[in-house]
Amino acid sequence: MDGLRLSTSQGILDTGKTLSDLKTKELKTSLTDNDGQPVKNFADSLKDAVQSVNELQKNADVMSQKLATGETKNIPEVMLAVEKADIALKLMVQVRNKMIEAYQEIMRMQV
Repeated sequence: MDGLRLSTSQGILDTGKTLSDLKTKELKTSLTDNDGQPVKNFADSLKDAVQSVNELQKNADVMSQKLATGETKNIPEVMLAVEKADIALKLMVQVRNKMIEAYQEIMRMQV
C-alpha cells in the first residue's frame, strides 16, 4: 500500500515538497551506485552502443575514402577498421533480432 503515512506527511510538512517530489527524489537516489555515480539504464546503454557502432562505421568510411584517393597507403589499417565496423554492425543486428524475438514472445503470452 502506497498511501500517505504519518512519517511521509511530516516530511511533506517539513520540506514543503509534494509526495511525487519525494518519490522522484527516492527514485533518483536509487539509480546511483555506491560512489554516487548515476547508473545507466538499458536505453542509455543501447544508445551508447549504437553511437559507437556509428562512429566505427564513419571511421571505416573515411579510411576507405582516403585509401581510394591515395591519401594513405596503409591497407592493413584500413582493412582492420572496415572489419571492426562490420563485426560491430553484425553484433548490433543480432542484438536487435534477439530484442524483437523477446518482444514477440512477450506479446504471445496470455495474461
